[in-house]
Amino acid sequence: MGVISCRNHSKINNNINSSLKKAQLLMSNQENIISTNLTVKDTLNKKIEVHPFGNIDSKQVFLYTLENSNGISLKVTNYGGIITSLLVPDKNGLKENVVLGFDTLDEYIKYPGYFGAIVGRFCNRVAKGKFTLGSKEYQLSTNENENHIHGGINGFNKVIWDVKQIEGADFVGIELSYLSKDMDEGYPGNLKVTVTYKLTELNELKVEYIATTDKETIVNLTQHSYFNLSGNIKETVLNHYLKINATSFLPVNSNLIPKGNFKSVKNTPFDFSEFTKIGERINKENTQLQLASGYDHTFVLDKEKDNLAAIVFDEESGRQMEVYTTKPGVQLYTGNFLSRAAKNNNNTIYKNNEGFCLETQFFPNSPNEPSFPSATLLPNKVYKQSTTFKFSIKTN
Repeated sequence: MGVISCRNHSKINNNINSSLKKAQLLMSNQENIISTNLTVKDTLNKKIEVHPFGNIDSKQVFLYTLENSNGISLKVTNYGGIITSLLVPDKNGLKENVVLGFDTLDEYIKYPGYFGAIVGRFCNRVAKGKFTLGSKEYQLSTNENENHIHGGINGFNKVIWDVKQIEGADFVGIELSYLSKDMDEGYPGNLKVTVTYKLTELNELKVEYIATTDKETIVNLTQHSYFNLSGNIKETVLNHYLKINATSFLPVNSNLIPKGNFKSVKNTPFDFSEFTKIGERINKENTQLQLASGYDHTFVLDKEKDNLAAIVFDEESGRQMEVYTTKPGVQLYTGNFLSRAAKNNNNTIYKNNEGFCLETQFFPNSPNEPSFPSATLLPNKVYKQSTTFKFSIKTN
């Protein structure tokens, strides 16, 4: 089937019946479709649904549901590119949500924590929000004490993205695009960003990033879903088994800014070179763990041909998630402050350690560390990154 696009949401609500008739005609000609509240299926029973999800500043926000023929279902909103739900079957075939999130747009606006969002322009931390390109120093907005984190006060997690539905022989997906204007949050250059979510027939969630600029700038994008493979959000992730393809990590200072050096994981609580429970050593006497109240550190990936970064396994449900990336690092965050991030009438919605993040990225504060891989993007270059989350059932 041809590409399915959603170009102009204002036209959608005029006449649903007319849209449905048009969709049927265009589908027969394999042309583009304008749709909402419309389910589109192909012979493999893959489908895309679109529903209104609320309004921000008189702009309508939508929720996109993608489902492959195996029954895995992904929900994404164009507000922040947020993944709100990811239903994955367990070893008994029970489909449950394996990401933390909320049911309404208002909750995503209300609660911090970057739940399921696209993060940028620069994910993670930049010390004091300062960096230099050429001979010019730039000052970014600061939103974590004196530091800049995850794109600033109004990062990519808080913008409304344009969306086009896409589909191929072995996937359904959406393409999100956004123009971040020159000096937005202090970043130089007009940055055009495209992020694509693809749900494949191999039970993969592929996240692909492309960005271009008209002025030298820095770019570091990631996806910030909190995972809990048990499917029971009341359970912590401390019993999940984790393996990270890394022999070193980045130690941090008291502001969680990398010190600029690599440290071997050997004989430390950061050694996940073999499957180890996330919580097995999280409370060990260790300065680095105490600084972050758990794991909130970047692991320096040992590159292999298939770009495998990490594998996570939940024994009770049987669910396994493999993470592949083209980036040099992955940040393990064990939800150490989740209880602060979402509170309703002083009641905690999520407790600490009820989710974990594996944020694939350049290293934090890399613009200020010459020895780190460069996150600089030039006008004649293209930023490209891909990360794949592959789901399966572990049988042994």
